[in-house]
Amino acid sequence: MITSRAMKLTVFTAVLLAVTAFRYLPQASAQAAPQVASSWKQIPIPPLPAFHPPQPKRVELANGMVIFLQEDHELPLIDGFARIRGGSVNEPAAKRGLVDIYGEVWRTGGTKSQTGDQLDDFLEIRAAKVETEGGSDSTTLSFSCLKGDLDDVFKIFADLLQNPEFRADKIDIAQKGEYDGISRRNDEPSEIAYRESVKLAYGADNPYARVPEYATVAAVTRQDLLDWHAKYVHPNNIILGISGDFDSATMEARLRAAFDAWPKGPAAPKNEIQYSPAKPGYYLIPKEDVNQSNINMVALGITRDNPDYYAVSVFNQVFGGGFSSRLFNDIRTKRGLAYGVGGGIGTNFGRPGILQIEMGTKSQSTIEAIQAVREDIDNLARQPITDEEIQRAKDAILNAFVFRLDSPDKILGERMVYEYYGYPPDWLDRYQAEIKKVTAADVNRVAAKYLHKDQLAVLVVGNTKDFDKPLSSLGAVKEIDITIPPPPASATSP
Repeated sequence: MITSRAMKLTVFTAVLLAVTAFRYLPQASAQAAPQVASSWKQIPIPPLPAFHPPQPKRVELANGMVIFLQEDHELPLIDGFARIRGGSVNEPAAKRGLVDIYGEVWRTGGTKSQTGDQLDDFLEIRAAKVETEGGSDSTTLSFSCLKGDLDDVFKIFADLLQNPEFRADKIDIAQKGEYDGISRRNDEPSEIAYRESVKLAYGADNPYARVPEYATVAAVTRQDLLDWHAKYVHPNNIILGISGDFDSATMEARLRAAFDAWPKGPAAPKNEIQYSPAKPGYYLIPKEDVNQSNINMVALGITRDNPDYYAVSVFNQVFGGGFSSRLFNDIRTKRGLAYGVGGGIGTNFGRPGILQIEMGTKSQSTIEAIQAVREDIDNLARQPITDEEIQRAKDAILNAFVFRLDSPDKILGERMVYEYYGYPPDWLDRYQAEIKKVTAADVNRVAAKYLHKDQLAVLVVGNTKDFDKPLSSLGAVKEIDITIPPPPASATSP
């Protein structure tokens, strides 16, 4: 029986490499006896070959716009993606939801010369897309089209970038969509658990944890959208990536002609964000209409420029990263306590990740499941992670690495992320080598450094009357109120 996803990937990679290599071996004589391995464990596994994906060309205009060009001639398609500094972390707390509305109406509201509906009709007959979206750290504008339609589609892209209209009727539709989302945000226990665990990890008032309310959405006006665009959408705040079937020199000339004369604007403000994790302990959200508990154990994680990042990556794979992880093998396979369980020390590029262990278990095993995870954390000290576990985790990470970069657009996307967050251009090039260097001592050190059961905020969303024991049997419990504040009259009036 194949015992892990890592082993599957390793064996698959070995067999694939072996079959490829066989094509180039000298032909054996007819009399030579075939060599047959008595066990799959005897199949030699050669080291993975060096992987150096082609990097996009970087161009910086005089006005500060950064452009990446990634040629891909496999299909006659061209995709573009502009990432603009400034996201929901920058919106006023009294107008939470502004960037969500902006990200929708930027496209649906059309430009000064064409409505969003007219753009829909124009793009549909060309099987093309131009889309906008708001995010936590940035907003984005993208396009996708056939090579032959680039001229027409790029004109729309550039026009939306510089001349959006934000028509009032589309703002009204976007606000109503936000109201609908607010009204349904407590329907799914898993969504409740995720949302509230972010608040516990970052602090309820942290801009990464805030959520829109009826009143904050109702407060957003068309002028707010115009002001946001005027404040943030300037060439020196934009990273633009183009991938597809084009000649880089020709595309660069096109982009220079479109954007060289665009004057530089004020730089986007730097985010000065404070993180105030909740006190360790137990937090409860009673929900009587469910028969299982969603459990999230959280604390603050690290950023990816932390020197411990590579050891943490290996630790996460060993401890909670898949079907062969310690958590899965113990909590689900051996004890049968959870349908799904996993997690680790979270990492992010621009902000600390969330250290999180999450699982779902039937209501009647809620307390037992929490105690089991606490035991698994204790076992990290009593039974340190072994060299065998480390190797299996490395194999899983390195064998899966190529799938992060198996297409030119993925390579481009990665490179744009490094540019956006100020990571060195060769950050990914070092990834494989750094993972290979990680030792068991490194992994056990970061486990002891970051993961402590008594420093976790444990959130339970579940039906308390069906718990095997009261949650208070583990310690003091704070109940979290998730009542949705009612809408103002302006949000409900016809």
